[in-house]
Amino acid sequence: LGLSEEQVKTKFGFFVDAFKYGAPPHGGLAFGLDRVVATMEGEESIRDYIAFPKNTSASSPMDQSPSEVDLQQLQDIHISVQMPKTK
Repeated sequence: LGLSEEQVKTKFGFFVDAFKYGAPPHGGLAFGLDRVVATMEGEESIRDYIAFPKNTSASSPMDQSPSEVDLQQLQDIHISVQMPKTK
């Protein structure tokens, strides 16, 4: 990807560190059982069934998301951001 070691640590450190303990036993295949169980229970939200839910501020303390995105990343996927002009 052309990222330096520092960029990898900053962007994906939590994920890379997890692989030090080996690959997950399911090999990354997820069936969405949380959604299936919530649907079977007639729940409107799957929050009570998610193993690692985001908190009420919509952030994830485990991977510090959402985080800032580099302008080059946005350009690579053809997204432009227009900030409101300040007075």
